[in-house]
Amino acid sequence: MSVHTDQGLSTALRGTELFRELSDKEIKTVARQMQVITHEAGEVITTEGRAGVGFHLVLSGTAVVDREDREPVRVHPGDYFGEISLLDGGPRTATVRAETDLETAVLAPWDFAPVLLEHPAMAVALLRGLCARLRATESVPQPRASD
Repeated sequence: MSVHTDQGLSTALRGTELFRELSDKEIKTVARQMQVITHEAGEVITTEGRAGVGFHLVLSGTAVVDREDREPVRVHPGDYFGEISLLDGGPRTATVRAETDLETAVLAPWDFAPVLLEHPAMAVALLRGLCARLRATESVPQPRASD
């Protein structure tokens, strides 16, 4: 099945931590809002501290995510970036550069906001996925019970 179809994008979205809790209907609704974009090797897709367009789900190729305060991380098909900017429209928290020719499915905030308003339960599921990713990424120590 081609990942460029709504069904293919739905399957790819289902594999992400961020969208995992959404219903099949919600996943299909989100997939219909996405555009597949090709980036050439070496292309800077987002720049830390600057505005950027939405969420990117890597479909093929690899990219390097670089933050000023961290070691660079490689992302591969099935990985994603831009989830924070998708939800808050703020500046990028990292610079992302295509390491190889790269294909991403992009979800712009202006396309996603109406979907969230139409399906408010989706917001709760997305927040859970975002929190799980944030905890894993930040390695935030969990509070311990008082002795």
